[in-house]
Amino acid sequence: MKQFTYKMNGMQQFLMKLAAVAGLTLPLAAYGVESSAESAASGAGAPSASQTASDAKTVDNSWQFYGQATYVDQYHPAFSAAYSGAYSLDPASSNNETADITLFAGHRLWNGAEFWINPEIDQGFGLSNTLGIAGFSSGEAYKIGANAPYLRVPRAFVRQVFNLGGEAQNVEAGVNQVAGTTNANNVTLTVGKFSVVDIFDTNTYAHDPRSDFLNWSLVDGGSFDYAADSWGFTNGLAVEWNQGSWTLRGGAFQMSEVPNSKVSGLHLHQYELVTELEERHQWLDHPGKLKLLTFVNRGDMANYTDAVQWGLVNAATPDVSQVRKFSSNPGMVLNFEQEITSDLGIFARASANSGKKEAYEFTDINRSLSAGFTLQGNGWGRANDKLGLAGVVNALSGDARTYFADGGLGILIGDGALNYGREQIVEAFYSAQLCDKVKLTADYQRVVNPGYNQDRGPVSVYALRLHAEY
Repeated sequence: MKQFTYKMNGMQQFLMKLAAVAGLTLPLAAYGVESSAESAASGAGAPSASQTASDAKTVDNSWQFYGQATYVDQYHPAFSAAYSGAYSLDPASSNNETADITLFAGHRLWNGAEFWINPEIDQGFGLSNTLGIAGFSSGEAYKIGANAPYLRVPRAFVRQVFNLGGEAQNVEAGVNQVAGTTNANNVTLTVGKFSVVDIFDTNTYAHDPRSDFLNWSLVDGGSFDYAADSWGFTNGLAVEWNQGSWTLRGGAFQMSEVPNSKVSGLHLHQYELVTELEERHQWLDHPGKLKLLTFVNRGDMANYTDAVQWGLVNAATPDVSQVRKFSSNPGMVLNFEQEITSDLGIFARASANSGKKEAYEFTDINRSLSAGFTLQGNGWGRANDKLGLAGVVNALSGDARTYFADGGLGILIGDGALNYGREQIVEAFYSAQLCDKVKLTADYQRVVNPGYNQDRGPVSVYALRLHAEY
């Protein structure tokens, strides 16, 4: 797919979308709603379905409406590259933009149950059509891009809470969350279309490309090959058992019929099973969480060794599409977060999958380790500003290295050859609140060995992000 980007046109389109969102606030006033929405994403850049919003007020709790608009402009200067392949990051200087606008609409169905739908308009491309870096540089960029704005519905789901006793708790109105009361001990069932990482592998400090880090392998565990369409969403169900300071989650989700493609219709042939155990604690009166997630993907997928062997037999480049058969690919994520002071929080993730099978949905990472912090701006008189710094190291298995060295293509990478080195990324951002509902973020990423290739890079990626909430 050939890409065309026009920086001024992209900004003009974004401003038009902001105006459209502002127009939506008129009928919202008729419902007595004023809202501020903060949502998080996945995967290939997906925003969270359960983040609460501050300053949300409603006259009738049975209806809630929110809106958001986000514009990201990324640029990298020219960098050194001994060669390039079909899925390489363009070594010439490049500038691309993405924009999206979302309406969050929710309705209380009956006691403990709510329905949410999130229609969204998207436009734009990631750098090099979202190719060339396994830990891609923007969680707001998807695997499918377009010059013209297009409409889609990433979420449409029902949530039911079954109370099991314990202390009564108020639930504040927020994005994808109806105001009400519940008990500390409960079972929560979510069914419909949403993102796996709306519920699993969440992290307070690194999970939302609209408000904190942008890099794919920082907002989620890099090796978590979660079920998703090309935008990060799918059909499925999740059950959460909350008991005291513990939560046990489990879910079953539909994978695409062909790796890295759209999820269409309903089928049970390709699926993912995922579980997560969460422990919540206090350290010196500051909250923290520790999570252990395991998953297994079941579907028609290729073994890297089989693909390499097929290439040898046929005197051709290894091709995973020629050797797919029904099999499994397991993995895990260890996820940690801890508040150190009221302003400072730290996080870390370690993730891995078997490394024997092709990446199915997310990105080409078999091992990943990330860590970092975010700091609110109270110390310099800017309470609503935020500073973040993090690093991540991504790695391939031995089988994957051989496949890519022989010219194979993955989901995001494929230089035609490979002088292997771990992909190392550092990201820093500063988010400044311009006014009550608008934030501007400056972001910088340094990528060493993009696509695991020591013959290419390093590359610096600069970004500006404008985010508005309604």
